[in-house]
Amino acid sequence: MTNIVRDSDEVELSGPPAFTYGEKVRSRRVIRNDGTYPGKDIGEVLVKKGEEGVVTSIGTFLQQFYIYGVEFIVSGHRVGMKRRELEPLSQTGEDEDIPLPRRRKA
Repeated sequence: MTNIVRDSDEVELSGPPAFTYGEKVRSRRVIRNDGTYPGKDIGEVLVKKGEEGVVTSIGTFLQQFYIYGVEFIVSGHRVGMKRRELEPLSQTGEDEDIPLPRRRKA
């Protein structure tokens, strides 16, 4: 069995998600490719601090965290992020009209 290193003792899944589908959010930090984003080099910047996006999916990780799939408008990247990496736009008082992501055809 492998040793899983958790970055928090908190289990977010004991409560509801912090964000909802379609909610506008802002990145609180720079997000780089950890090797899970196809077509980009490891370490390449995917999302800049302050970039705005829309929550498009909500999943879980390690039965501990919610992972929010966020489509960032400027970069065009859809990235999975933890709650602590995001802030709601309405909280900052700058809830601008940013377009919702277009649906991709299957």
